[in-house]
Amino acid sequence: MKFRILLVLLALMVPLKAATANEKLTVLLDWFVNPDHAPLIIAKEKGIFAKNGLDVELIAPADPNDPPKLVAAGKAPLAISYQPQLHVQVAEGLPLKRIATLVATPLNSLVVLEKGPIKSLADLKGKKVGFSVGGFEDALLSAMLSKHGLSLSDIELINVNFSLSPSLLAGQVDAVIGAFRNFELNQMDIEGHPGRAFYPEEEGVPAYDELIVVANSGNLDDPRFKPFIASLEEATQYIINHSDDAWKLFIKNNKELDDELNRRAWRDTLPRFALRPAALDSNRYDRFAKFLVKSDLIKKAESVDAYAIEIK
Repeated sequence: MKFRILLVLLALMVPLKAATANEKLTVLLDWFVNPDHAPLIIAKEKGIFAKNGLDVELIAPADPNDPPKLVAAGKAPLAISYQPQLHVQVAEGLPLKRIATLVATPLNSLVVLEKGPIKSLADLKGKKVGFSVGGFEDALLSAMLSKHGLSLSDIELINVNFSLSPSLLAGQVDAVIGAFRNFELNQMDIEGHPGRAFYPEEEGVPAYDELIVVANSGNLDDPRFKPFIASLEEATQYIINHSDDAWKLFIKNNKELDDELNRRAWRDTLPRFALRPAALDSNRYDRFAKFLVKSDLIKKAESVDAYAIEIK
């Protein structure tokens, strides 16, 4: 009799478990949806997040400066951000830590018109430079300029928000910092106004992780983070192994992205995704913090665990 009752109870438990809703998780993007976010989009569209018990909502920001600040304020669990920005914000006292890497090489660049008057960074003296993410892009620009005997006081910084290449093409600025080499350069070429890029890692800035996932440092034991990172890795492997099929999934619910610009950006971004999103390159974070101190952009280089962790 007891055995029969046990079987009935087990039978009742199965549908209850199957009906349990996945854990909701909000991720604030750094920008509008684009190929840089492919692992996130594919993990969602292919059902990888769902398989790992997550219902992930991806939200593009109205202002690209806001996502890490909202996470620091406890308004969202995760945000896509940038390693250089993270160092600056930790120095400012924001409780943020990197828990994963999305794009493991620099994408950021300073872009000018190929046929314009700027042939060297030294030519920027007295010129207008557009930016979108304060406290981060101007930090990189400061280091790049110093190699050519200039400082931020030698240029005029203008916040152009999302309008990087449009502001350059319209003549509102002479250069833009924060232009992604896989996106803005392709956009300008397609529009018949090719650009020239100056790369931070070739202008005295150490290599760094471009796109990272940041969490509030007081919330690192959130049980949703580990399956989230595992989902990113699985999605990235799928993208690398099946890039054409992954592209179809990427545009499935983003039809507006099915154009020449995003196809080019997709191609150029594939080799830059972090194949091991959880893995932390401690030397890279230590080296970049010391570089920022040397450049007088932060006062003190903290230990690596002040900036980033590897969730195991």
